[in-house]
Amino acid sequence: MDTQYDVIVLGTGLTECILSGILSAEGKNVLHMDRNDYYGGESASLNLTQLYRKYRPDTPVPTDLGRDRDYNIDLIPKFMMANGEIVRFLTHTDVTRYLEFKQIAGSYVSRDGKISKVPATEIEAISTSLLGVVEKRRLQKFLEFLQNWKENDTTTHASLDLDKDTMVQVYEKFGLEASTQDFIGHAMALHLDDDYLTQPARETVDKIVLYVASMARYGKSPYIYPLHGLGELPQSFARLSAIYGGTYMLDRAVDEILYEDGVAVGVRSGDETAKAAQIICDPSYAPTKVRTTGKVVRAICFLKHPVPDTNNADSVQIVISQNQLGRNHDVYVACVSSNHNVCPKDMYLAIVSTVVETEEPEKEIEAGLALLGPIHDKFVSVLDVQEPIEEGKNDEVFVSRSYDATSHFETVCDDVKSIYRRLTGSDLVLKQRPTQEQEQPESTATA
Repeated sequence: MDTQYDVIVLGTGLTECILSGILSAEGKNVLHMDRNDYYGGESASLNLTQLYRKYRPDTPVPTDLGRDRDYNIDLIPKFMMANGEIVRFLTHTDVTRYLEFKQIAGSYVSRDGKISKVPATEIEAISTSLLGVVEKRRLQKFLEFLQNWKENDTTTHASLDLDKDTMVQVYEKFGLEASTQDFIGHAMALHLDDDYLTQPARETVDKIVLYVASMARYGKSPYIYPLHGLGELPQSFARLSAIYGGTYMLDRAVDEILYEDGVAVGVRSGDETAKAAQIICDPSYAPTKVRTTGKVVRAICFLKHPVPDTNNADSVQIVISQNQLGRNHDVYVACVSSNHNVCPKDMYLAIVSTVVETEEPEKEIEAGLALLGPIHDKFVSVLDVQEPIEEGKNDEVFVSRSYDATSHFETVCDDVKSIYRRLTGSDLVLKQRPTQEQEQPESTATA
């Protein structure tokens, strides 16, 4: 370990592993350490033993749950947009060679306790039970507008300036009712709250277009999911780093970050030290360098049946918008099953989550839990959402953000690009990497 590196990365969360993979592929000498004996940090997928060790350390694993190795239980609930930024990261780095994906069967909203599919095409807009006859036509016009938009052709802009006009004005232009605005903004653009309504429409329109394009790519829903759980994502980027010479040390405590004249120069683990000019880490490795911006409550639920009223779908996402619940943030339900190699046959794993607003977090997800039907068991956690206080340029310690309550990876990708820019001084340009067959440097990975 007593070696000089270019970059030391602490924590094997997805953000950290993407960065170590990219930096290693660019020729940096990277050391990557984690106090845990598994990859992923807070974005890990755990087996039963690891789950119980984390949440119920004094409780033996029930024998009726089946074999340990049949479980890959995500700690955070996120799906991948089929046309999203995370897919670009995977394809351009050739990390897809390590992964297999399966489509999520359905994207739903819950309104007045009833689950309905999100209409994302002109045909679905006409057939949806969410809307009346007149409103269906208005939504169809809105979706046609998005489909026909050409940036350099003002005749397709319907007299709207997306960089100046707000989403309120866009919705008014098409006469869309509040309930329609609700599922567009929260189930398609996937905003956590209604702040977007008074902001320039460009970002929201781009998010809706991403949703529609992702939906068109595979059909049933805009989401895909890696077989064996989300923990496969950080592991795959770790493999990329190892192929390009990155060194990995799991189950290795980091006792302190070392400084000289206020600038990081390395880390200490027991009696050993490793030196580097720059440090990347998740918030848990630099608690004095982050601030807490909120909390997220998540409930991992074991089910022995599909989520009711979803046509026995093997996987779903359901959004319960804030306005349905009189809250300031949406509640999300994500469910996967044995078809995704994350649990035994006839078992389903659902996670219900939201941003905490009160002193009783578990009550805040009751509406989501109620959609699941009988729950065999559940594990509830409340975690701080943290962000770095400073950019890291002064002390060369670059801290990632916690995983937020969003149901997708777009904010993770934004954080990766932000850290890369601050660390290197350049924007991250995703270039197509040589495939494994074209180039395979030696690996120096260690456990």
